[in-house]
Amino acid sequence: MAKIDLDSLNIEQLVTLRDDVTEKLLEKVAARQVELEAELEKLSQYGKTVRKSSGAAPSPKTGKTVDRKVEKNTDATIDEIKQAVAEAA
Repeated sequence: MAKIDLDSLNIEQLVTLRDDVTEKLLEKVAARQVELEAELEKLSQYGKTVRKSSGAAPSPKTGKTVDRKVEKNTDATIDEIKQAVAEAA
């Protein structure tokens, strides 16, 4: 991956870079979320046979609560990235 000299970029270029990075991160987070949901779906068939006393982690709940947590974490991550880019400028 090519290194970018942030000091040599003007404001418009930095904003474009930030937007591109944010978009790419959102794409990767969404793709990873799809992968994890598919994996959870596969594992959920085993969750019914696992005893709670076995020490195994309970099967995660799916639905709006999980989606809100993911969205909240994604928003926090995007805000952190934006802050880091702003500080680098």
